Amino acid sequence: MHILLWIILSCFIGGLLSVTAAAIVTFNTRTHLISHLVSYAVGAMLGAVFLEILPQAFKLTNNIEMTTLIVLFGILLFFVLEKLLLWRHCHGDHCEVHDIHHEDSYTKVHQHNHDQGRSGSMIMVGDLFHNFVDGILIGSAFMVNVSLGIVTALAIIAHEIPQEVGNFLILLHSGYKKKEAFIFNLLASFSTILGGLLAYFVLESMMNWVPFILALAASSMIYVSIADLIPGLHKKTELRSTAFQVVLIVLGISSVAITQWIVEG
Repeated sequence: MHILLWIILSCFIGGLLSVTAAAIVTFNTRTHLISHLVSYAVGAMLGAVFLEILPQAFKLTNNIEMTTLIVLFGILLFFVLEKLLLWRHCHGDHCEVHDIHHEDSYTKVHQHNHDQGRSGSMIMVGDLFHNFVDGILIGSAFMVNVSLGIVTALAIIAHEIPQEVGNFLILLHSGYKKKEAFIFNLLASFSTILGGLLAYFVLESMMNWVPFILALAASSMIYVSIADLIPGLHKKTELRSTAFQVVLIVLGISSVAITQWIVEG
């Protein structure tokens, strides 16, 4: 299959799967499933970073020190970007973003009144950009090889599901109907395709930049998993919950390893 077709299909199917799965979870209000998805997403992202993305980046680069510096810079960059997002959404001691990320999503969001769609509009703009960047990451990974592209796409799908759940909750909180929330999230997810196309047509003539883009992709996944997702998992301290989280994280890592083994033979 041609690389461009791989990119388009992965971006399209990935967006459709993540939005549909998030809608099923959200609309059935089974919020206990969200933490399970988060645990698996952590494993999938960390597995993709340390089993596929960074090894490929190190193989392609002529400057390992610069590549690792990009990873470090990326982690700091995403910290600053998230801090800006928090400043944008927080008012006084109350922070809507913090509630979404680190507390019981459905319960906390619905404690507040509708805000005439303001939060929903802002989250959609942010989601458009985020999905566009995800498309660039998927496209650049496929430019290296199909195996890396598939693993990267799966990892992004895995971490998108919990995030899309949060998006649905914010849209519903802002007064959108369930059907409207689904359509808007689905349309936003297709900006991934635009990012993938840009990566294909631009990076083809700029292959020297691929290791650094992969390093940036690794830093984003490391930051999201360590800074945003894992702190939420620590809220459940029971031995049974902890053991289940560990199993799901290992399952996420294993799914990356198995996919890598199947694709590479």
